[in-house]
Amino acid sequence: MKRICSLFLGLTVAAASLSGCGAQRQDTARQEFPEAVSIVLSDDGVTVDGEPVSDDETAAVYTAHDIVCYEAGRDFTYGEGTEADAHTADEAAANTVVHITQPGAYVLSGTLSAGQIAVDLGEDAEEDPAAVVTLILDGVDITCGVAPAVIFYNVYECGSDDEDTASETVDTSAAGANVLIADGTINNVTGSYVARIYDPDTVELSEDGTEVVDSKKLHKYDGAFYSKMSMNVDGGEAGTGVLNITADNEGLDTELHLTINGGTINITSGNDGINTNEDNVSVTTINGGSLNIRVTGETGEGDGIDSNGWLVINGGDVTAAACSTSGDAGLDASMGITLNGGTVMASGNMYDPIDGGSQNFAVFSFASRQAGGETYTLQNDAGETVGTWTPANDFTYLVVSSPDLTAGDYTLWQGDTQLAGSASDTMGGPGGMGGGRPMDGEEPPADFDPQQPPEDGARPQRPEGEAPENVGGEAPADRPERPADGEAPPDGTEPPAGGRGPGGGGGQVTAADLSETFALIDGGNFFTGVSPLETETSAETSAS
Repeated sequence: MKRICSLFLGLTVAAASLSGCGAQRQDTARQEFPEAVSIVLSDDGVTVDGEPVSDDETAAVYTAHDIVCYEAGRDFTYGEGTEADAHTADEAAANTVVHITQPGAYVLSGTLSAGQIAVDLGEDAEEDPAAVVTLILDGVDITCGVAPAVIFYNVYECGSDDEDTASETVDTSAAGANVLIADGTINNVTGSYVARIYDPDTVELSEDGTEVVDSKKLHKYDGAFYSKMSMNVDGGEAGTGVLNITADNEGLDTELHLTINGGTINITSGNDGINTNEDNVSVTTINGGSLNIRVTGETGEGDGIDSNGWLVINGGDVTAAACSTSGDAGLDASMGITLNGGTVMASGNMYDPIDGGSQNFAVFSFASRQAGGETYTLQNDAGETVGTWTPANDFTYLVVSSPDLTAGDYTLWQGDTQLAGSASDTMGGPGGMGGGRPMDGEEPPADFDPQQPPEDGARPQRPEGEAPENVGGEAPADRPERPADGEAPPDGTEPPAGGRGPGGGGGQVTAADLSETFALIDGGNFFTGVSPLETETSAETSAS
């Protein structure tokens, strides 16, 4: 076990460097990780180290058809699920569950079109520092239509759920649940969820016996890739492995902490892309890798990343698009969001305040809902591009942060259309630095109707007055074209210097009291009323 643990950075008890084995990568995962158990999945039969898998429950790896799902035909004393959450006995039995019952590293490859990987080291594992399992994803494709496709039930829990000692800084290097995305591989995990099932021994009914008034949870697993314990996810030395998660409900979930250190993770989910769900305790930490989240909104809602405690981003590339049709955020954390590094783009219809960290950020609050799929470009006063973002879903709030976002004057473009906005009057920012942001969560604009997405790219009329001409259409002939990288803006559009007054500071002030210049200062920056730039001509026409 000690030799296995020494292989993985941030993934095992030893928390040792991965570079030693990465430099010696061979053609197969078996050669790369000689101590690891090889599990090859197939609908025709699973093999373990080249031999047919056992059905003996005492084996380190065995298969059965005993998946936990929300059963159809149950009454109200069974759980909180609806008919849509329920599955028949035949649907459940169609799934092959690959059980892992002993500590170690397991290399997963192959395809399982109806099944699940279930890690369970026993009820005592939570308190046992040696109860550590690492799943090495080496070109695997797992689909489960009735429950999570991958689930960690019982392994070592390195964290605590004590609210009195909780903080945004956690060390999960000793966690019992670990995932390594092998370099050069593409891995697909498509999963469902399990609605809340009551512990039958705890169910209390009302006096007339018609409703449940109290109960404890026996099962509830919302994510396609799920862990009941704190979990680490990492990539190989090169970080070239890819994990695609597709979920009809939530995507990647833990019941305590989640740390992402590397690899490329793409999540498409019907609800929250990521959820860590211990209230006022959980910490989602992103240290590296590439994370791309799109919430499809099949459930009618969903944040990009939702932590019931803290969200801390220290590095990596993070893109998170919340549900188009609900008041949800790209980034959401009940105890606070901290940005210390990395490149971040989050879009949604709610802004959850960023209140800590050492990296500058900007929040653009649009005057009306924007159609997904359009590209936004931020340029400095030299005409150089410092950021380009294409939110996948409709949104009203765009949050961006990167090491390139330094203090200075910028222009913002939607395609070739220049945008204008106003700096927020409310101040505050990371580490007490200046910058505008609301002190509390911002609601969508008054005209936002989640049931009426934009049609053909058109935008609803902004609430504060008459909309500028050509909103959602082509720019008028007299509107400035976006300069190419490295080129200065055309004559007459040079952003003038100026302070951050109530109307957005210096720059050409429009009829809506907006400025074409976005003056960023160190810390947090919040801009409201963002909309296509009104020229002096159109402003005068509107006024008359």
